[in-house]
Amino acid sequence: MKKVLCLGEILLRLSPAANGQWLEQNQLPVFMGGAELNAATALAVWGHPVKYFTAMPDNALSKDIAAYLSKKNIDTSAIHYSGNRIGLYYLQQGTDMKNAGTVFDRAGSSFATLETGVVHWNDVLADVEWLHFSAIAPAVSATAAALCLEALKAASAKGIKISVDLNYRALLWKYGKDPKEVMKTLLPYCNLVMGNIWAANTLLGIELDETLIGSEQYAAHATTTANAIMQQYPACTTVANTFRFDEGKGIRYFAVLNKVNEQAISTTFRTDTVIDKVGSGDCFMAGLIHAALSGYSNEETINYAAAAAFGKLQEKGDTTSNAVDTIKKIITANG
Repeated sequence: MKKVLCLGEILLRLSPAANGQWLEQNQLPVFMGGAELNAATALAVWGHPVKYFTAMPDNALSKDIAAYLSKKNIDTSAIHYSGNRIGLYYLQQGTDMKNAGTVFDRAGSSFATLETGVVHWNDVLADVEWLHFSAIAPAVSATAAALCLEALKAASAKGIKISVDLNYRALLWKYGKDPKEVMKTLLPYCNLVMGNIWAANTLLGIELDETLIGSEQYAAHATTTANAIMQQYPACTTVANTFRFDEGKGIRYFAVLNKVNEQAISTTFRTDTVIDKVGSGDCFMAGLIHAALSGYSNEETINYAAAAAFGKLQEKGDTTSNAVDTIKKIITANG
């Protein structure tokens, strides 16, 4: 059976407790992550053969990480060992990646400095049927953006399906290029695009309709955004948009799936408590890939992906351990 290749920068998340408590406790929890690795982990939990491409320095720490991933049924044979360091980020417990207090320490990482012309993509892609990346990967550096383009061209030439998560990180994109300029070179190769209407505006220049937003006609706006993406990028046949809104200490969450002249809207999920927001969107993306490979209907697809994302909100750490049956129970409980 062929594999899903998830391509991106591996990160270590250091997650201090609030108000300096981590200093008094002498504790700083460490979680392994990165958007694409989070998606890969979910797919492996759900029984899909998955391979992970990243770059790490050739040292004992990297070998420990690779061994840990192998135990999670993630093929690490494509990892490129080069460069000097693994990227880090600091995120206070209970917050998400958009929090103003997030601190990235990833400049000069092995992934950020991996040049084109080095990776043997024919070998990496030989057993692959699907390639997934996120907009975070090209945001890291101009070198990483060029590497992404090289990988997409190689995958597209082999007829491999390609998906992208339109993750936008304002703390990245610091190398002198507008995100839209870079992403518009990558989107022509993508068959499935996931994100939200605001990220599509920031990363692709897709216009926002303030009238629809003001009246909370989000499903209608999702169709407008999806149609614009599919029109501009004909290779794209599926667009999914997520909508997550804070409600007190909890959230309201739903998602919309669009294909040409087709739309499916998920159940609306609500919770009064959130344990960890990190990785929820990555779970959603993995849910879309899982559904596509499993032959789900549009309605089954969007409900599974949304429930996977919603379930991740109740798990600590960057990745999910919720099985397929658990996610289906979440759908039933909220349907």
